[in-house]
Amino acid sequence: MKPYRNEAWLLLLPAAGLMGFIGVVPLIAVFNYSLHDIFSLADVHWVGAEWYEEIITSDRFHASLLRSLLFAAVVLSVQVPLGVGLALLVRRTGRWAVMLLMLVALPLVVPWNMIAMMWLGLIDPATGIVGRALAAAGVVFDWKFTAWQTWVLLVVMDTWHWIGLVVILAYAGLSGISPDYYRAAAIDGASRVAVFRFIELPKIAAPLGIVLLLRFVDSFMIYTEAFAINAGGPDMATHFLAIDLGEEIKGFSYGSAAARSMVYFLIVITVVWAFVRISGLSRQEA
Repeated sequence: MKPYRNEAWLLLLPAAGLMGFIGVVPLIAVFNYSLHDIFSLADVHWVGAEWYEEIITSDRFHASLLRSLLFAAVVLSVQVPLGVGLALLVRRTGRWAVMLLMLVALPLVVPWNMIAMMWLGLIDPATGIVGRALAAAGVVFDWKFTAWQTWVLLVVMDTWHWIGLVVILAYAGLSGISPDYYRAAAIDGASRVAVFRFIELPKIAAPLGIVLLLRFVDSFMIYTEAFAINAGGPDMATHFLAIDLGEEIKGFSYGSAAARSMVYFLIVITVVWAFVRISGLSRQEA
């Protein structure tokens, strides 16, 4: 019997080295900056954990954190059920499924900095289709000065942009289900709810896990769309974590911005670790 040899792992060394260079080295540099007060490259002062203490004890940080968590929760609660429902409908269309998937995937290729401009044009009551329709229906959509309407606009805009990802991954999971399962369910007289609960949902659980993770990280750190729509307003209602970070970078407070970046990084890593841990325990129980 030949001994087991795994030298093939050595082929991964170039990729691992590249990922270490573009991932670990910048992270170390940012952590180093977070321990200093940087006025210029020639004027750097050691402050230790002072920036971290200031950020963590700040009421503004706590409020921004709650807004970001709330926004991520709202986005996930809307996009995941809607995406799964659309995937189930697309699967019933047969040969038109590919065309429909291409249509729902189109917003994914739109650059982030263009999305806000597009939607601001759409909701303009003078020139936009949506704005004119709302005005004709007698609906006053004052997103500039009404907080909940700004939130509605952000959630709708983000859903339009990312719903294609949810639909595609859910559809991929549904496509892997053998027709034999459906025939067996029909013979047993299973209801549509039972079919989804015991046949379809387990098959799309893994893709939905990826969706939940990706969409949480992206929505939790939303910046471009929120800043372009109302710059965190009105009255700080959409002032998320990333907007705080952007303000410090624009204010040339690089030490504080680096510390804030590290805090956000730790929050995201903690959520990812908890998600992977819970997913692993769920698979073991299954």
